[in-house]
Amino acid sequence: MTALFALATSLLWGLADFGGGLLTRRTPALTVVVVSQAIATVVLGVIVVFTGAWSEAGDQLWFAAAAGVVGPIALICFYKALALGPMGVVSPLGTVGVAVPVGVGLFLGERPGLMQVAGIAVAVLGVVLAGGPQLRGAPVQRQAILLTLVAAFGFGTVFALIAEASTTTTGLFLALFVQRVVNVVAGGLALYASSRRGVAPLPEGGFPWRSLPALGFVGLADVAANGTYVVAAHHGPVTVAAVLASLYPVVTALAARGILRERLRAVQAAGAGLALVGTLLLATG
Repeated sequence: MTALFALATSLLWGLADFGGGLLTRRTPALTVVVVSQAIATVVLGVIVVFTGAWSEAGDQLWFAAAAGVVGPIALICFYKALALGPMGVVSPLGTVGVAVPVGVGLFLGERPGLMQVAGIAVAVLGVVLAGGPQLRGAPVQRQAILLTLVAAFGFGTVFALIAEASTTTTGLFLALFVQRVVNVVAGGLALYASSRRGVAPLPEGGFPWRSLPALGFVGLADVAANGTYVVAAHHGPVTVAAVLASLYPVVTALAARGILRERLRAVQAAGAGLALVGTLLLATG
Protein backbone atom coordinates (compact mmCIF):
# COMPACT_ATOMS: atom_id res chain seq x y z
CA MET A 1 0.00 0.00 0.00
CA THR A 2 2.79 2.44 0.90
CA ALA A 3 4.68 1.78 -2.34
CA LEU A 4 1.53 2.08 -4.49
CA PHE A 5 0.42 5.44 -3.10
CA ALA A 6 3.95 6.84 -2.93
CA LEU A 7 4.53 5.96 -6.59
CA ALA A 8 1.19 7.56 -7.47
CA THR A 9 2.49 10.66 -5.68
CA SER A 10 5.64 10.72 -7.79
CA LEU A 11 3.59 10.37 -11.00
CA LEU A 12 1.21 13.19 -10.08
CA TRP A 13 3.94 15.54 -8.87
CA GLY A 14 6.07 14.81 -11.91
CA LEU A 15 3.26 15.73 -14.29
CA ALA A 16 2.29 18.78 -12.23
CA ASP A 17 5.89 20.02 -12.23
CA PHE A 18 6.18 19.51 -15.96
CA GLY A 19 2.97 21.45 -16.56
CA GLY A 20 3.92 24.19 -14.10
CA GLY A 21 7.33 24.58 -15.70
CA LEU A 22 5.81 24.94 -19.16
CA LEU A 23 3.24 27.48 -17.99
CA THR A 24 5.91 29.55 -16.25
CA ARG A 25 7.70 30.04 -19.54
CA ARG A 26 4.74 32.16 -20.67
CA THR A 27 3.20 33.42 -17.41
CA PRO A 28 4.87 34.73 -14.23
CA ALA A 29 5.58 31.92 -11.75
CA LEU A 30 3.69 33.61 -8.92
CA THR A 31 0.57 33.95 -11.07
CA VAL A 32 0.78 30.28 -12.08
CA VAL A 33 0.98 29.26 -8.42
CA VAL A 34 -1.88 31.48 -7.25
CA VAL A 35 -4.30 30.62 -10.08
CA SER A 36 -3.61 26.87 -10.06
CA GLN A 37 -3.92 26.68 -6.28
CA ALA A 38 -7.09 28.80 -6.33
CA ILE A 39 -8.74 26.32 -8.70
CA ALA A 40 -7.70 23.47 -6.42
CA THR A 41 -9.06 25.36 -3.39
CA VAL A 42 -12.50 25.70 -4.96
CA VAL A 43 -12.67 21.98 -5.77
CA LEU A 44 -11.48 21.02 -2.28
CA GLY A 45 -13.98 23.42 -0.72
CA VAL A 46 -16.84 21.64 -2.47
CA ILE A 47 -15.51 18.27 -1.27
CA VAL A 48 -15.18 19.52 2.31
CA VAL A 49 -18.77 20.77 2.32
CA PHE A 50 -20.24 17.58 0.89
CA THR A 51 -18.22 15.22 3.11
CA GLY A 52 -18.77 17.17 6.33
CA ALA A 53 -15.02 17.33 6.88
CA TRP A 54 -15.40 20.43 9.09
CA SER A 55 -16.11 18.04 11.98
CA GLU A 56 -12.44 16.95 11.81
CA ALA A 57 -11.12 20.41 12.71
CA GLY A 58 -8.48 20.38 15.43
CA ASP A 59 -5.04 21.56 16.45
CA GLN A 60 -3.41 19.40 13.77
CA LEU A 61 -4.61 21.89 11.16
CA TRP A 62 -1.80 24.21 12.23
CA PHE A 63 0.52 21.77 10.43
CA ALA A 64 -1.57 22.25 7.28
CA ALA A 65 -1.46 26.04 7.68
CA ALA A 66 2.31 25.95 8.06
CA ALA A 67 2.57 23.80 4.94
CA GLY A 68 0.43 26.38 3.17
CA VAL A 69 2.95 29.11 3.96
CA VAL A 70 6.02 27.11 2.94
CA GLY A 71 4.44 25.55 -0.17
CA PRO A 72 4.05 28.67 -2.35
CA ILE A 73 7.64 29.75 -1.68
CA ALA A 74 8.92 26.35 -2.74
CA LEU A 75 6.66 26.21 -5.81
CA ILE A 76 7.62 29.69 -7.00
CA CYS A 77 11.32 28.91 -6.71
CA PHE A 78 10.86 25.57 -8.43
CA TYR A 79 8.74 26.87 -11.31
CA LYS A 80 11.24 29.68 -11.92
CA ALA A 81 14.05 27.14 -11.94
CA LEU A 82 12.12 24.91 -14.37
CA ALA A 83 11.53 27.90 -16.63
CA LEU A 84 15.27 28.59 -16.67
CA GLY A 85 15.74 24.86 -17.36
CA PRO A 86 16.52 22.42 -18.67
CA MET A 87 13.83 20.46 -16.83
CA GLY A 88 15.83 17.25 -16.96
CA VAL A 89 18.54 18.90 -14.85
CA VAL A 90 16.50 21.04 -12.50
CA SER A 91 13.87 18.51 -11.51
CA PRO A 92 16.15 15.75 -10.15
CA LEU A 93 18.00 18.25 -7.94
CA GLY A 94 14.68 18.86 -6.22
CA THR A 95 14.97 15.47 -4.55
CA VAL A 96 17.56 16.83 -2.11
CA GLY A 97 14.60 17.86 0.03
CA VAL A 98 13.77 14.22 0.75
CA ALA A 99 16.33 14.53 3.54
CA VAL A 100 13.76 16.46 5.59
CA PRO A 101 10.96 13.84 5.92
CA VAL A 102 13.48 11.01 6.05
CA GLY A 103 15.27 12.78 8.88
CA VAL A 104 11.96 13.32 10.70
CA GLY A 105 11.11 9.65 10.33
CA LEU A 106 14.45 8.59 11.75
CA PHE A 107 14.11 11.09 14.60
CA LEU A 108 10.71 9.61 15.46
CA GLY A 109 12.24 6.17 15.74
CA GLU A 110 11.76 4.59 12.32
CA ARG A 111 14.53 2.13 11.44
CA PRO A 112 14.31 0.84 7.86
CA GLY A 113 15.71 -2.62 7.16
CA LEU A 114 18.91 -3.30 5.26
CA MET A 115 17.06 -3.88 1.98
CA GLN A 116 15.18 -0.60 2.38
CA VAL A 117 18.37 1.32 3.20
CA ALA A 118 19.91 -0.07 0.01
CA GLY A 119 16.76 0.89 -1.91
CA ILE A 120 16.86 4.45 -0.57
CA ALA A 121 20.51 4.87 -1.60
CA VAL A 122 19.98 3.41 -5.08
CA ALA A 123 16.78 5.38 -5.71
CA VAL A 124 18.25 8.74 -4.67
CA LEU A 125 21.38 8.12 -6.76
CA GLY A 126 19.22 7.15 -9.72
CA VAL A 127 17.08 10.28 -9.48
CA VAL A 128 20.13 12.54 -9.35
CA LEU A 129 21.73 10.80 -12.34
CA ALA A 130 18.44 10.96 -14.24
CA GLY A 131 18.97 14.69 -14.58
CA GLY A 132 22.46 14.35 -15.97
CA PRO A 133 25.04 16.36 -14.00
CA GLN A 134 25.25 19.54 -16.06
CA LEU A 135 26.16 22.05 -13.35
CA ARG A 136 28.67 24.05 -15.36
CA GLY A 137 27.67 26.91 -17.58
CA ALA A 138 26.11 30.35 -17.58
CA PRO A 139 25.07 32.29 -14.45
CA VAL A 140 21.44 31.54 -15.33
CA GLN A 141 22.10 27.87 -14.78
CA ARG A 142 23.68 28.55 -11.37
CA GLN A 143 20.63 30.63 -10.46
CA ALA A 144 18.37 27.74 -11.44
CA ILE A 145 20.35 25.39 -9.20
CA LEU A 146 20.11 27.75 -6.22
CA LEU A 147 16.36 28.17 -6.71
CA THR A 148 15.94 24.41 -6.98
CA LEU A 149 17.77 23.74 -3.72
CA VAL A 150 15.62 26.30 -1.88
CA ALA A 151 12.51 24.69 -3.38
CA ALA A 152 13.73 21.20 -2.50
CA PHE A 153 14.02 21.86 1.20
CA GLY A 154 10.68 23.66 1.08
CA PHE A 155 9.05 20.60 -0.48
CA GLY A 156 10.67 18.36 2.11
CA THR A 157 9.28 20.52 4.88
CA VAL A 158 5.80 20.36 3.32
CA PHE A 159 6.16 16.56 3.14
CA ALA A 160 6.80 16.43 6.87
CA LEU A 161 4.09 18.94 7.84
CA ILE A 162 1.24 17.58 5.73
CA ALA A 163 1.86 14.04 6.99
CA GLU A 164 1.09 15.31 10.51
CA ALA A 165 -1.98 17.33 9.50
CA SER A 166 -4.57 14.53 9.39
CA THR A 167 -5.27 10.95 10.40
CA THR A 168 -8.56 10.23 8.57
CA THR A 169 -9.79 10.56 4.99
CA THR A 170 -12.20 13.42 5.72
CA GLY A 171 -9.55 15.04 7.89
CA LEU A 172 -7.19 14.84 4.93
CA PHE A 173 -9.66 16.74 2.73
CA LEU A 174 -9.94 19.45 5.37
CA ALA A 175 -6.17 19.63 5.88
CA LEU A 176 -5.56 19.97 2.13
CA PHE A 177 -8.27 22.63 1.91
CA VAL A 178 -6.71 24.66 4.74
CA GLN A 179 -3.29 24.27 3.15
CA ARG A 180 -4.59 25.57 -0.18
CA VAL A 181 -6.45 28.49 1.37
CA VAL A 182 -3.23 29.61 3.05
CA ASN A 183 -1.38 28.98 -0.23
CA VAL A 184 -3.71 31.32 -2.11
CA VAL A 185 -3.73 34.00 0.58
CA ALA A 186 0.07 34.00 0.92
CA GLY A 187 0.56 33.88 -2.83
CA GLY A 188 -2.06 36.57 -3.42
CA LEU A 189 -0.37 38.93 -0.96
CA ALA A 190 2.98 38.29 -2.62
CA LEU A 191 1.41 38.90 -6.05
CA TYR A 192 -0.09 42.19 -4.85
CA ALA A 193 3.22 43.30 -3.35
CA SER A 194 5.13 42.47 -6.53
CA SER A 195 2.61 44.33 -8.68
CA ARG A 196 3.01 47.39 -6.43
CA ARG A 197 6.73 47.24 -7.17
CA GLY A 198 5.97 47.37 -10.87
CA VAL A 199 6.24 43.69 -11.71
CA ALA A 200 3.53 42.74 -14.19
CA PRO A 201 1.41 39.87 -12.80
CA LEU A 202 0.26 38.85 -16.30
CA PRO A 203 1.94 38.40 -19.69
CA GLU A 204 1.57 41.17 -22.27
CA GLY A 205 -1.49 39.60 -23.86
CA GLY A 206 -3.45 39.61 -20.58
CA PHE A 207 -4.76 36.65 -18.61
CA PRO A 208 -4.01 33.39 -20.48
CA TRP A 209 -7.55 32.02 -20.58
CA ARG A 210 -6.49 29.29 -22.99
CA SER A 211 -4.14 28.00 -20.29
CA LEU A 212 -6.92 27.71 -17.70
CA PRO A 213 -7.40 23.92 -18.14
CA ALA A 214 -3.65 23.40 -17.81
CA LEU A 215 -3.57 25.58 -14.69
CA GLY A 216 -6.43 23.56 -13.24
CA PHE A 217 -4.62 20.31 -13.98
CA VAL A 218 -1.44 21.55 -12.28
CA GLY A 219 -3.31 22.62 -9.15
CA LEU A 220 -5.44 19.47 -8.87
CA ALA A 221 -2.54 17.12 -9.60
CA ASP A 222 -0.52 18.82 -6.87
CA VAL A 223 -3.39 18.41 -4.39
CA ALA A 224 -3.90 14.78 -5.34
CA ALA A 225 -0.18 14.14 -4.88
CA ASN A 226 -0.29 15.62 -1.38
CA GLY A 227 -3.22 13.35 -0.59
CA THR A 228 -1.63 10.15 -1.88
CA TYR A 229 1.57 10.99 -0.02
CA VAL A 230 -0.28 11.32 3.28
CA VAL A 231 -1.96 7.95 2.70
CA ALA A 232 1.43 6.38 1.89
CA ALA A 233 3.05 7.89 4.98
CA HIS A 234 0.24 6.63 7.22
CA HIS A 235 0.35 3.06 5.87
CA GLY A 236 4.09 2.54 6.17
CA PRO A 237 7.43 4.07 7.17
CA VAL A 238 7.74 7.76 6.32
CA THR A 239 11.31 7.12 5.21
CA VAL A 240 10.11 4.72 2.50
CA ALA A 241 7.11 6.83 1.45
CA ALA A 242 9.24 9.98 1.14
CA VAL A 243 11.90 8.35 -1.03
CA LEU A 244 9.39 6.69 -3.37
CA ALA A 245 7.43 9.93 -3.65
CA SER A 246 10.65 11.75 -4.53
CA LEU A 247 10.90 9.81 -7.80
CA TYR A 248 8.74 12.49 -9.46
CA PRO A 249 11.74 14.09 -11.26
CA VAL A 250 12.07 10.94 -13.36
CA VAL A 251 8.49 11.52 -14.57
CA THR A 252 9.28 15.18 -15.32
CA ALA A 253 12.46 14.28 -17.19
CA LEU A 254 10.68 11.63 -19.27
CA ALA A 255 7.84 14.04 -20.05
CA ALA A 256 10.37 16.65 -21.15
CA ARG A 257 12.02 14.03 -23.35
CA GLY A 258 8.77 12.85 -24.90
CA ILE A 259 7.05 16.22 -25.40
CA LEU A 260 9.82 18.83 -25.55
CA ARG A 261 12.33 16.48 -27.17
CA GLU A 262 14.93 17.29 -24.52
CA ARG A 263 17.77 14.90 -25.22
CA LEU A 264 18.04 12.02 -22.74
CA ARG A 265 21.73 11.26 -22.21
CA ALA A 266 23.10 7.83 -21.36
CA VAL A 267 23.67 8.85 -17.74
CA GLN A 268 20.04 9.93 -17.48
CA ALA A 269 18.76 6.62 -18.82
CA ALA A 270 21.03 4.80 -16.36
CA GLY A 271 19.70 6.99 -13.57
CA ALA A 272 16.11 6.17 -14.45
CA GLY A 273 17.00 2.48 -14.37
CA LEU A 274 18.64 2.82 -10.95
CA ALA A 275 15.60 4.67 -9.67
CA LEU A 276 13.44 1.75 -10.78
CA VAL A 277 15.77 -0.75 -9.06
CA GLY A 278 15.69 1.31 -5.88
CA THR A 279 11.91 1.40 -6.03
CA LEU A 280 11.73 -2.39 -6.29
CA LEU A 281 14.10 -2.81 -3.34
CA LEU A 282 11.98 -0.47 -1.22
CA ALA A 283 8.74 -2.13 -2.24
CA THR A 284 10.01 -5.65 -1.48
CA GLY A 285 12.00 -4.72 1.65
